[in-house]
Amino acid sequence: MARVRGSLEGPLNPAEEPETAEISSLDHEGRGVARIDGKAVFVEGALPGEQVRLRRTHRRRRHDEAVMVELLRASPDRVTPRCRHFGNCGGCSLQHLAHPAQLEAKGSEVAEELERIGGVRPETWLPPLAGPVWSYRRRARLGCKYVAAKGRVLVGFRERGSPYLADLEHCEVLVEPVGGLIAELAVLIGELSIRDRLPQIEVAAGDNATVLVLRVLDPPNEADLAKLREFQARRAVELHLQPGGLDTVVPLTPPATALRYGLPDVPAGIGFVSTDFIQVNAGLNRQMIERALELLSPRADDVALDLFCGLGNFSLPLARRVAHVAGVEGDAGLVARARENALQNGIDNAEFHAADLFANVSHWPWAGRDYDLVLLDPPRAGAREVLPVLVASRPRRIVYISCHAGTLARDAGILVQQHGYKLVAAGIMDMFPHTSHVESIALFEPADARRMAGARA
Repeated sequence: MARVRGSLEGPLNPAEEPETAEISSLDHEGRGVARIDGKAVFVEGALPGEQVRLRRTHRRRRHDEAVMVELLRASPDRVTPRCRHFGNCGGCSLQHLAHPAQLEAKGSEVAEELERIGGVRPETWLPPLAGPVWSYRRRARLGCKYVAAKGRVLVGFRERGSPYLADLEHCEVLVEPVGGLIAELAVLIGELSIRDRLPQIEVAAGDNATVLVLRVLDPPNEADLAKLREFQARRAVELHLQPGGLDTVVPLTPPATALRYGLPDVPAGIGFVSTDFIQVNAGLNRQMIERALELLSPRADDVALDLFCGLGNFSLPLARRVAHVAGVEGDAGLVARARENALQNGIDNAEFHAADLFANVSHWPWAGRDYDLVLLDPPRAGAREVLPVLVASRPRRIVYISCHAGTLARDAGILVQQHGYKLVAAGIMDMFPHTSHVESIALFEPADARRMAGARA
């Protein structure tokens, strides 16, 4: 049974009587939303269009939380979850909803946030992008915990709505072979002398190798190292050890494989290390780049700016189609690898700079140049601080890729209402199938684009 934490506004009351309700929508965590006496009730496991019996578990000021105790009328979009751990494991929240309906729900969330927060709506909705929906996750952090009461180690994601680790044997969304190694990893770690000093495993999979980074709070002894080497050889994964910060990661058996993933028009691929940020879904990433380039509609003489550029995931394909690209990223290590990726691919019209894009960057030389095109892919916090810089030269097109609908909506409102741009198109991209996470893309153009186009001509 899942453990339930207490409420700030009202304690859990096991005597709550079941109630019948109609589910109207999904919330941002994938829970069904019912309205009872005018108050929102978030119902774990329920789907839009369903009638359920529920029991409230938390009473809060603005909403209550509940669990479904009986399904009275099922949605036609309800499906049997593929993973036997679904409902307990917090890695996925929507496996019980057919994938087309997942896309529809995510599109509705983005539309609602754009209007509610930003006060904007796109002129055109783009068709959703979807890639692989199983065994797609090539980057993840798994928890590890020796549980004395069970007499063994657990490896996996946290339980849904709980700080405890779920008891997993397999994962349907992690790339293979990792998804099928959960149980074996738990046994392996349980046999180590440091079984209670190994709290997490980072997964990083390239096209050429899969790396598991073991966070070790104490050094493994020789017997431990022998067990790890045997597992590594038998399962064709590469183990790294991390005794401290990110700069302490070392391969179990040097040298470390130079991880890479392929992209069209980037023949040598994108090189990265096991602790770098990369887009989680490789198939969706390729589609996302293609759509971004299509929306930018680059010309051979264009100068482009790529903010939050990372390893050059967008910069390098874009450089093939324009005169010059300036990429800017806050992580100096990613900037160094972006430069190396450009060199390895024979791209000499892309430059990369390290700068904190959440601070004032107007003094940097790259910030004072004129740009025809801007692409940005910020983290969840969005890009509010850098918006004045990217609009200063009145770029012809801005493509904004977002991993958080709320901050995209906020920034879209600023671009439209304060900087004279219009939201031409928007759409979702399903980077994380079966979860409530929403990735989206938006195209902005100057509201006076026709006049500007005539002036350029």
